[in-house]
Amino acid sequence: MADGQNGEKEYAYPEDEIRRRLEAELPHWYLEDGWIKRRYRTQSWKGTLMVIGAVGHLAEAAFHHPDLEASYAFVIVKLATHRVKGVTDSDFDLAKKIEEVIQWQPGKDPDTPLSGTPDDARFKYIKYDG
Repeated sequence: MADGQNGEKEYAYPEDEIRRRLEAELPHWYLEDGWIKRRYRTQSWKGTLMVIGAVGHLAEAAFHHPDLEASYAFVIVKLATHRVKGVTDSDFDLAKKIEEVIQWQPGKDPDTPLSGTPDDARFKYIKYDG
């Protein structure tokens, strides 16, 4: 354990607990090499840059920074807490916020008048789950 940003102790979860939480809370994320990871598929470089920008904003606002891998048609987000050398509540919380923002589709949200991206190849930028 190490002190977190607010002075509280941070707990690095064991692998079995990480896997259980991922299955229950973040089913598109997986554990690999000590990181929780998520691969976002994009339609093009434009989509890749948009995902990176959104993740960058959330990470900076949270002051908790993931590692990223990027290519023309995907972004991999990798989270672990370096000071405890493991996955903590901070990683799960940021992963949930990233997932919420990247997967948001206004056209499928009954609580907003926003229509979302048209179903037209000229405007698509990310490949949504489901």
